[in-house]
Order: sequence, then C-alpha cells, then structure tokens
Amino acid sequence: MIRRSNEWFEHALKRSAWQPQRQVVALATLGFFISLILGALYLSQVAAEATTNRRLEELLDQRDDLERINEQLNAEIAALKSIGGLQVRAESMGFTLASQDQILYLPVEGYQPVQPDTVAPMDMPELTETDVADVYNETFTDWLERQWESFIGAFGG
Repeated sequence: MIRRSNEWFEHALKRSAWQPQRQVVALATLGFFISLILGALYLSQVAAEATTNRRLEELLDQRDDLERINEQLNAEIAALKSIGGLQVRAESMGFTLASQDQILYLPVEGYQPVQPDTVAPMDMPELTETDVADVYNETFTDWLERQWESFIGAFGG
C-alpha cells in the first residue's frame, strides 16, 4: 500500500511537469508581495509618527505662546495695580489725597483684631531658674532606665 501511494505521488509530479523555473518565479513573486506589504506597513507607521510629531510640535508652540501671553497679562495687571498707576487713575476720576483733619476713625465695639498664632500661650507665668531646674531634673540615664522598664513591661516582664 505504501508503495502504491508513492507511485501516485511520483506520477502526479511527472504529469504536472513542474519545472524549476516556475518555482523560482513563484517564490520571487511571493517575496515581492511580502516585501510590498512590509514596505506599506513601514511607510504607514512612519507617516503616522511624523503626523503625531508635527501635531506635538504645534501644541508645544501653542503652549509657549499662551505662556508668553499670560506673562504679558500678569505684567499689565502688576502695572495697573501699582501705587503710582492707582493714584493717577484716582486723580483722573476726581479723587484727592485726604488731609489729616479730613480723616475720621470709627471705633467698633466688640472688634477683636486677628492675633498671630503663637507656640506657647501668651499668659504663661514667668519661670525662675529654680522652677526650670525642678521641671528638668531627669538625666539621660534616668530617661534610658524609664524607657527600658516600659519596654520590658510591654512584653509582660
């Protein structure tokens, strides 16, 4: 049976008259189409990357322009807020500087001005040197012994 199948295969090859030139042409054509597909994929990838880079460059330029415009606006705002500029604008609207006799102060009952926060309370009594010595009489050895005892006590010892 094996011999018969081999004969059939040999008979099929002889009948088709498969020539080596046809194999070379078929392989060359296949290689050409594969190269064409790979080239097209490469070119599409390069074109997409170039488009992305061009868009990124445009966005970076736009960002730089917006930052420059913001800085210009900040400079204009600072110029408009300056004391000299405000005085000129106020004088152009008819305002004048007030003299000392034109100023009137109004006392407001219950107004407490904001006090800055302090680390220690302001009404703490003054400590003398003997009071400070009584508070801080522990030595490093005393502190170390206390820490060791609390460490041992934490483990039930």
